[in-house]
Amino acid sequence: MSSPEQQPAQQPRHRVMHTMVRVRDLEQSLDFYTRLLGMKLLRRKDYPEGRFSLAFVGYGAEIDHAVIELTHNWDQDKPYELGGGYGHIAIAVDDLYAVCADLKAKGANIVREAGPMKNDTLHLAFVQDPDGYKIELIDAKTVAA
Repeated sequence: MSSPEQQPAQQPRHRVMHTMVRVRDLEQSLDFYTRLLGMKLLRRKDYPEGRFSLAFVGYGAEIDHAVIELTHNWDQDKPYELGGGYGHIAIAVDDLYAVCADLKAKGANIVREAGPMKNDTLHLAFVQDPDGYKIELIDAKTVAA
């Protein structure tokens, strides 16, 4: 009988599929995530009977990558309260400083300028989407292996 250390590791059956955020203006949010952050609109569907729309955006196919689900409730006329438990969505980028300069030039709201994290080698920045959700941009070259 072999010990647990000697048995082959099994592949996990679980994976992160998506993170859902509620958005007030779907077109404005799609513009932010696709044009500014470079994601692709993977699929979109309207549900007239429920008066809402879902749009999935990401950097690759949903089968291989975690994506973001943008949920638009048609009758929402006020901004959503983000809640005290929400933190941020993190995205690795190849050149943090160039990405932030480009986002600023396109009118994005950078709420934490690009720079090193205190007491670490990681470089990061934060941008805010049209609904106030924070997106952490992390320089991929500074991520510890």
